[in-house]
Amino acid sequence: MATSSAIEQFDESMKKQIASLLRVFNAVKLCKQDNTPCLIEEGLFLGSFGSSINKDALKALNVTHILTVASTLAPAYPGEFVYKIINVSDRSDVDIKQYFDECFDFIDEAKRHGGSVLVHCYAGKSRSVTIIVAYLMKTRGMSLSEALQHVQSIRSVAAPNPGFICQLQDLEKFLQVKN
Repeated sequence: MATSSAIEQFDESMKKQIASLLRVFNAVKLCKQDNTPCLIEEGLFLGSFGSSINKDALKALNVTHILTVASTLAPAYPGEFVYKIINVSDRSDVDIKQYFDECFDFIDEAKRHGGSVLVHCYAGKSRSVTIIVAYLMKTRGMSLSEALQHVQSIRSVAAPNPGFICQLQDLEKFLQVKN
């Protein structure tokens, strides 16, 4: 019995180590393969974690501000860029809309000062896309469909999770009533 329990503990430990190694491998792959910010509109870029650590590209694109929409990504160059971190997970039950105005203000601040802003999360697929789509809806008067199609035409992996889509639909209704 003791041997069986020891083997099960060893198996569980190995599974955790392999999962950890896979996460590291995927992070390195992402940093190498997806490291170029995508221009959404003048002064506004979208990307993954890989693009947020590509200092040469960020400087060349006049990025002065970096908006991180993720829970575990620390600023790579705190002395080089102005950072704002929105601590959210990419889960359907997360209330991301509570951060919309704060994010919009940060984006507008970068643009007002003649710089550009990179909005990113880990994969540049859900959280950061949600913020950018919401921003386009509010500032450009785009519908959810128009804004998402615009972003997807530039960054094909863009796909907010279902909960974030529902919150964007709520924003769309609110903006229609407001206007």
